[in-house]
Amino acid sequence: MSRPTIYIDGQEGTTGLRIRELLAGRADLDLRLIADEDRKDPGARRSLLDEADLAILCLPDDAAAEALALLAPGSGTRVIDTSTVRRVDPGWVYGLPELSPEQRRAIRTAPRVANCGCYPVGFILAVRPLIEAGLLDAATPLTVNAVSGYSGGGRRMIEEYRDRPGADGEAGVPMCLYGLEGDHKHLAEMQRFSLSQHPPLFVPSVDHAFCGMLTSTPVPAAAWRRTGTTAAEVFEVWEGRYAGEPFVRPVDPAESPDHLRGGRFLELGGANHTNRLDLFVFGRPEVGLVLVGREDNLGKGASGNAVQCLNLMLGMDETTGLTA
Repeated sequence: MSRPTIYIDGQEGTTGLRIRELLAGRADLDLRLIADEDRKDPGARRSLLDEADLAILCLPDDAAAEALALLAPGSGTRVIDTSTVRRVDPGWVYGLPELSPEQRRAIRTAPRVANCGCYPVGFILAVRPLIEAGLLDAATPLTVNAVSGYSGGGRRMIEEYRDRPGADGEAGVPMCLYGLEGDHKHLAEMQRFSLSQHPPLFVPSVDHAFCGMLTSTPVPAAAWRRTGTTAAEVFEVWEGRYAGEPFVRPVDPAESPDHLRGGRFLELGGANHTNRLDLFVFGRPEVGLVLVGREDNLGKGASGNAVQCLNLMLGMDETTGLTA
């Protein structure tokens, strides 16, 4: 039996490089890469796109649109697009398998999959089951405070940070807030797929570590539909929803202190180099609870999730080549 051919368009970008690493040792795939001298040749790109069984676009929004335009009409090439704008396009399937059993089935058969954004993963998978279970009202305005490693900013940011070396291999740049205008590109998918009626008030930040991500959603006591909702009840919903999911790990609140450095600090990089999302819930019922997602922004937040979708689309075990 012939192996499926995979083409990565944008193989030198941060997401593309991690996908190449994840696929490099796979004998079950035929990975096609464009020669350096042909990277800006539309004809060479068109041939690789049309000849592939599945193409992964690791490009900025406009460049991804150009790649899609290169595909011949009626092309049988299936596509995973890691850029932003098609994530809420009704003609595309949103690429987050854990969203629901129906979503996983849709990804398996989809000709076009829009890979999820990095920040939305921890927010959506924390909040959506609680709205579905009736613990949290969909009308509740939510806030998300999040921090990512600087690799989430792409090549330009990586070069900027690496030009300013610090200690222990990290960049000598302090943690910074950004996206303060309230128009971050991830807001549309965060609202739609969390089932919230409103986009969250989203405050992202970038750290001086290369990768890692924390998304925290504080929910005040008065915002829960039932007075006195506890961390244990939130965990029970998550545990029921994600039972059997290979890449989502809800952490029992009784065990959460074991994950805190010195009993106090939840570290950014605890899921690095995996395709795992850790879900934590902290707080007291009389004050409120904080929902926290932790992932590798290049893992479950980008490249790892794209490979998970690829596995599903090709009828393979979705965990193939990935680490939980």
